[in-house]
Amino acid sequence: MSKDIILTGVKPTGRLHLGNLVGAVRPIIEMSKKSQAFVFIADLHALNIIHNSKLLQEYVLEAIATFLALGLDPKNAIFFCQSDVSEVSELSTLLMSITPKGLMNRAHAYKAAMDKNIEKNEDVDSGINMGLYTYPVLMTADILLYDSDIVPVGKDQKQHVEFARDIAGYFNNTYGETFKLPKSFISEDTGIIPGLDGRKMSKSYNNQIAIFDTESDLKKKIMRIITDSKLPNEPKNPDESAIFLLYKHFADKTAIKEMHEKFINGGISYGDAKKLLFETINNYLIEPRKEYERLIKNPNEIREILKLGAQRARKVAAETIARVKKAMGLNYFD
Repeated sequence: MSKDIILTGVKPTGRLHLGNLVGAVRPIIEMSKKSQAFVFIADLHALNIIHNSKLLQEYVLEAIATFLALGLDPKNAIFFCQSDVSEVSELSTLLMSITPKGLMNRAHAYKAAMDKNIEKNEDVDSGINMGLYTYPVLMTADILLYDSDIVPVGKDQKQHVEFARDIAGYFNNTYGETFKLPKSFISEDTGIIPGLDGRKMSKSYNNQIAIFDTESDLKKKIMRIITDSKLPNEPKNPDESAIFLLYKHFADKTAIKEMHEKFINGGISYGDAKKLLFETINNYLIEPRKEYERLIKNPNEIREILKLGAQRARKVAAETIARVKKAMGLNYFD
């Protein structure tokens, strides 16, 4: 097993979708088999968006069940809820004392929220809370608290790790070498996972396919994928087709090659391609879907797994906090 420590978190602001599966869930499950992995449900981050406690708990339960149903082994990975480790909030507060405000101004999420307000002719900070504004600091605390070496992220999330490196650097320059500088890991194969409309699959665009949609809903959504008007015998560009770009993440190499050739040579209709995509994804998810449904009906089993994961995470977190407070001179009773 590699000595590298891997960390990833998933924000429970809705049901996890196929983009999450390909870009985050599946890679971290594979990496957890070879390295020490910390996998957490980022419920504190979700609070910036969701203020309905019942809905938040529902999304958290579904996210946990999704990871477990897809094969995450809590014996390999330390699997927990972010809010169950209070040290992350403490570290976030300590890091704010050395984090420049200008760094927060450059955060993609904050800038995107401002841009939306400008487009709507509203006050630039309308609806923006301090949780959103300072979320890069909390995210940095997530990463540094567990001495993470590698953080798997999508291409559009690289800034998260860059900020963590910057803030860790500010701290080390001020108080001496205390934190490792984490590295991002971006899978070249993953890329952007398209949604029903061809844009990046995202809850924000409402173009997602939930991982554990029912078989009926899965089929309906796949048949709704937007395509151009090319006829079955016309050549099509597979690299511009949401159908093919999804298919290649679930089919085997032979099937992928066959569909690629049919697209290039004009040997398949979009309707038939959608049917193949549905059959392939559905077959991939049949057994995990059964396990997911079983877990949802047994929340106490999930709670026990989280309890044990939080205990393991807090042990590491406490050591980091002690080291940080000593560096800052906050160890009055040592």
